[in-house]
Amino acid sequence: MTTIADNLQQVRDRMAQACAAAGRDPASVSLLAVSKTFGPEAVLAAAQAGQRAFGENYIQEAVEKMAALRQMGAPVLQWHCIGPVQSNKTRLVAEHFDWMHTVDRAKIAERLSAQRPAHLPPLQVCIQINVDGGLAKSGVPPEEALALARAVAALPQLCLRGVMSIPEPAPDHATQLALHQRVRAVFEQIRASGGSGLDHFDTLSLGMTADLDAAIQAGSTMVRVGTGIFGGRARPAV
Repeated sequence: MTTIADNLQQVRDRMAQACAAAGRDPASVSLLAVSKTFGPEAVLAAAQAGQRAFGENYIQEAVEKMAALRQMGAPVLQWHCIGPVQSNKTRLVAEHFDWMHTVDRAKIAERLSAQRPAHLPPLQVCIQINVDGGLAKSGVPPEEALALARAVAALPQLCLRGVMSIPEPAPDHATQLALHQRVRAVFEQIRASGGSGLDHFDTLSLGMTADLDAAIQAGSTMVRVGTGIFGGRARPAV
């Protein structure tokens, strides 16, 4: 039976091959293990295989998992919120997570900044881009991303790190690549704007199990992989 450690190695090998094909240094792309719906035992197994950054969609589940892992003696892990967050959940994100990938409006960013505990470093933030206009998708339209980036960059307890997107599934590599390149263009526009608060703007959070090769070709610096590491979801998403 394939173990989580084996799966992790396969994903890392695939990332390295994609980087080689794109002429990129494998060290320029980090791996975020998407552990939503999987228990602390699965996260611990990945951590024991060297993985340190984990992505979660469901806030309360994630906070409980963090506590369980501390009791299990897990190493210090980095936690990324990668799901949409309503206003009534921003405090949990501000208090427990290291990164927030899905900021798509100023109100959420303002709440996260106000609720970030003073003893913690600034919350690392990515702006979510709705690149293909999917009505069911969260994210700011590309043409509004620069204004939102400037608003986020001005908040004291946040550090604007980059952009993130989850395009609708595409049927082939070429289509996937084109979508990711559109997000890359937004990323480059913001980076070239020269505004204040962009000193650490270096993250292009693109690509999942099905399309990480195209994402890396397009310039992704962080791929978010769940199924490729943990297998099928442990229970239906809620």
